[in-house]
Amino acid sequence: MRLRLLLLLLLATGCLLWADPQQQQALSYLRANFDEQAVRRYHAWRQLIDQQQETSAMEQLEAVNRFFNLFQFMDDSVLWGQEDYWATPLEFIGMGAGDCEDFSIAKYFTLLEMGFDSQKLRLVYVKAVQLNQFHMVLAYYETPSAVPLILDNLDGAIRPATQRPDLVPVFSFNGQQLWLNRQRGRAEAIGSPERLPQWVELLERYAHPR
Repeated sequence: MRLRLLLLLLLATGCLLWADPQQQQALSYLRANFDEQAVRRYHAWRQLIDQQQETSAMEQLEAVNRFFNLFQFMDDSVLWGQEDYWATPLEFIGMGAGDCEDFSIAKYFTLLEMGFDSQKLRLVYVKAVQLNQFHMVLAYYETPSAVPLILDNLDGAIRPATQRPDLVPVFSFNGQQLWLNRQRGRAEAIGSPERLPQWVELLERYAHPR
């Protein structure tokens, strides 16, 4: 009787992981497709989200940036056998590795889950000048007119965009809008992010992991 009462109390307070169907589905997906290390990374990710709920926005940005920057960089051709594959956060956590898009996308969705307004976040496709190649970062705008802060897997320090002359923005997007950078510092809204097929495919897998 006492054990039954304890279980009921735990369920009522949401303390049991299996009481959350979404998290249980995620764990089932990871166990079916990856190894036990992936499950441990998932638990660490959920703990990160839970522990950062009462901290400042800057502390949350730093915690999320630091967590994912511990993952290994690896090309899509090696991981997925494709030239350009945008992994969901679960796929990235499952692999423990990915390319620049995967780092940025995982940070984006994690911050959304922490309660960030999507209007303050943009995934930004840039030209990395020193590497002479295209790259993706996550930008955080405290206000619509603010200089964004850049979360990047190449440079672990979160810096204002004005301190990243090595990055030249090409286009950016979030869940609502797509922008084209016609010249440095100025972006023009050009429609829905559904114009990006990789984004549409990612959202489908994100909603229905299998």
